[in-house]
Order: sequence, then structure tokens, then C-alpha cells
Amino acid sequence: MEGKGKKVLITGGAGFLGSHLSDLFISKGYKVIAMDNLITGDISNLEHLFKHPDFEFYHHDVSKFVQVQGELHYILHFASPASPIDYLKIPIQTLKVGSLGTHNLLGLALAKKARILVASTSEIYGDPLVHPQSEDYWGNVNPIGPRGVYDEAKRFQEAMTMAYHRYHDLETRIVRIFNTYGPRMRLNDGRALPAFIGQALRGEDITVFGDGSQTRSFCYVADLIEGIYRLLMSDYAEPVNIGNPQEITIKDFAEEIIKLTGTQQKIVYKPLPADDPKQRQPDITLAKKLLNWEPKISRVEGLKVTYEYFKNLPQEELFKDPYGKKFN
Repeated sequence: MEGKGKKVLITGGAGFLGSHLSDLFISKGYKVIAMDNLITGDISNLEHLFKHPDFEFYHHDVSKFVQVQGELHYILHFASPASPIDYLKIPIQTLKVGSLGTHNLLGLALAKKARILVASTSEIYGDPLVHPQSEDYWGNVNPIGPRGVYDEAKRFQEAMTMAYHRYHDLETRIVRIFNTYGPRMRLNDGRALPAFIGQALRGEDITVFGDGSQTRSFCYVADLIEGIYRLLMSDYAEPVNIGNPQEITIKDFAEEIIKLTGTQQKIVYKPLPADDPKQRQPDITLAKKLLNWEPKISRVEGLKVTYEYFKNLPQEELFKDPYGKKFN
């Protein structure tokens, strides 16, 4: 098999994307170590892999010293809180995993002579003044706003990664991830898609912030994971956008969710949070050229699968926030 005899470390392995990456690498014959401190990850995302002979789970915080015994061929650094609720609840941990955690893993990659891919984000573009966003756009970010802890953690992460590449000649890859959705997302993490579906399943009105004219672009998780794998196996060290360029307003998206779920909720509007991006759409020209990659799964198709996943969650999951507390 493709990965036979090779070992990969996936940080944030119990998270939404980390668990799907674990599945992919196991399916390709790699030995997989998933590492997570479970502050936002969920061990249930990995339970189906526990009996696999080539899978290991380490309960560990990568902001502390990271050690892995034996050979290591690839590192995928996906450990990070990734939703607006997280930025407000755990801002310091968000900064630490992007800075200290990234430094630790780059050092481990250097010691093991491993190739490392770090998960960056479209949030490094901030509230963009350029549309769509291409990799050569430097962004419009408020470093001291409530979202700054995530935006600047990821911008520092990219800078540190490129420094290791240039100074140590380390094999590095950087993926800039745009909005992604699919099974294993946290239902109530504050992002539009799970928030809307959660409200629909609870029989609540759909909350749209601002007037709903702001846009997002949603990529189904299987497409994203394929793009990440192709980037890891490429020879390109600078950032690459991976996302779906099909753009939709949040208001139209809320209406899509109401139609999908067959509920009778109405849309209610609340003030737009500080520094919330007005537009978000990836320019994937580079990914098409470099990786021969573009998304294949339509939003209609992906949303059906995602809704079925959420609909079949235990009832109590509908009424918990990501930190296990009940909604009022």
C-alpha cells in the first residue's frame, strides 16, 4: 500500500478535520498517531480506529514539549480551536497552540527529518479588501480584536513555518482552509452551518448576524481532505488555498437550511460581531494548477449527508454547548 512502513503524526487528531485525516491515512496503509488534548476535540470521533493495529492515540497538549518514539515521516499540525466561541472562551490556549505548539512541532519535524504540513486558515485574510482572496493577498486583520487571537496565531504560525523552511531547509507545507463542513463537526460551535442546523433541530428560530448579506463559501470535508493530502505530497512550500469557491450569502444559506430540514422557523437578525468578515471566497487557481484539485461535491449533496449526521445524534447533544454546559 501507498503508506506502508511510514508513520504520520496528526495533531488535533480527535477534531473534525483531524479525525477525517486519521481515516484517510489509515486507509492508505500508514501508521497513524493521533494527538489531542481534547479541549475541543471529541474522542468519539476516533473510537472506530482504536482496535486498528496501525493506530495510536496520545492524549497530550502540543503547547508543551512533544516527543514521539522512533521514525516519523509526516506531521500534520491541526491542533487548534477553530470557532468564534473558542476564541472567546479559550483565547490564550488558542494563541499558545498556534505559537508554542507550532514551534514544538517544527522542532520535532526537524529532529525526525519529517515533512510537516500546518493547517492555516482563510481567517489570516481578516475582513478582506480583495475579493476573491488569493494567496498573494496579505489580509486586513485587527490584531487586538476578539478574533485577533485566532487570526494572529495563524499568521504567526505561517511566519514560523516559513522561517524553518528557509533557515533549516525543512520540508514544510501550508494549507489555508476555507469554511468546511460535514459529519463530526461540533453541533454548537458558533459557526453558521452547525448553528443553523442545531437551531432547526431544536425548533428555534434561525439567528443571522448583521443583515445576512455577508458571504461564505462552504467546502465538503471529503473534498478538503483530498486537497490537503495532495498538497502534503507536492513539492510546494508556500501557502495554498483549499476551499470551495461557490459563494452564498448567509441569509440565503439560512433559507437553504430551513428548506433542507423542512422546518417552519423564521430568520431573526442580531448585531454583527466585531470584525466579522463581509466576504469570504477562495481563489483556488493555484490549487487547480499545482495539485490538479478542485471540489467535486455540491453543497446540496454535502448538506444532505451532514444533516443526516446531525439528525441522528443523541438528543442531549442538541442542548449542549462545546464545553458541556446546558443552553438556557
